[in-house]
Amino acid sequence: MAAKAERIRVGIGGWNYPPWRGVFYPEGLAQAKELAYAASRLTSIEINSTFYGSQKPESFRKWASAAPDGFVFSVKGPRFATNRRVLAEAGDSIKRFLDSGVLELGDRLGPLLWQFAPSKKFTAGDFGKFLELLPAKADGRRLRHVVEVRHASFCTPEFIALLCDFKIPVVFTDHAAYPSIADVTGDFIYARLQRGQDAVPTGYPPKELDAWAARLKIWARGQVPDDLPRIDPARGPEPSAARDVFAYVIHEGKIRAPAAAMGLIERLNG
Repeated sequence: MAAKAERIRVGIGGWNYPPWRGVFYPEGLAQAKELAYAASRLTSIEINSTFYGSQKPESFRKWASAAPDGFVFSVKGPRFATNRRVLAEAGDSIKRFLDSGVLELGDRLGPLLWQFAPSKKFTAGDFGKFLELLPAKADGRRLRHVVEVRHASFCTPEFIALLCDFKIPVVFTDHAAYPSIADVTGDFIYARLQRGQDAVPTGYPPKELDAWAARLKIWARGQVPDDLPRIDPARGPEPSAARDVFAYVIHEGKIRAPAAAMGLIERLNG
């Protein structure tokens, strides 16, 4: 069965980036129209500004109105929740974030991304307490959470077992320095493709885009690519008929990130 492209959403991190003007955005396009332009060519965007500070409810409403039907934003949780020594004390920060207006995105709200500092090491009790604080619902709406860990100590079957218990996915980072963990621990996939190069017009070489498009389709079919590193291949959910997949081209090669994302979308729709 072929993967349905609408189950795979591909995008970039943010949309206000001056070097994209004249490269991704047409010359002379008003800054106020950049989000609508990006949303018309991509299928998702990761909102990163929420990591650094609270946004207003009206901002979330405005962003939602600029995106077409079917478009989904993922939203990064605040650093005040994740950058702390004792994660069990993050409850107030998580609540403030959810009360800040993020639910105003309505049906355009996708996963909530919780990113941890590269220095944060894995301790099962500590991390488990954080996962307990992540609500499954808010105002009657189901929430989907995903964690991004960036220390090698998380490369242990104990971490995978913990995520499986909570049914929360881990980000596949595709990063040169951070661990890239492809174990499937939840009911959706979240990949942050961070090895792009600005010297390559398409961000990633075409053959690598071909390979990533194939992996995204495999994930969306409920299967697991056999060429990505897993910590505990014996553990994980049963294969499913279909699975939502979110992939973002970010970090390195940022100028070419939109080109890479559009290249992936073209391959998925081809």
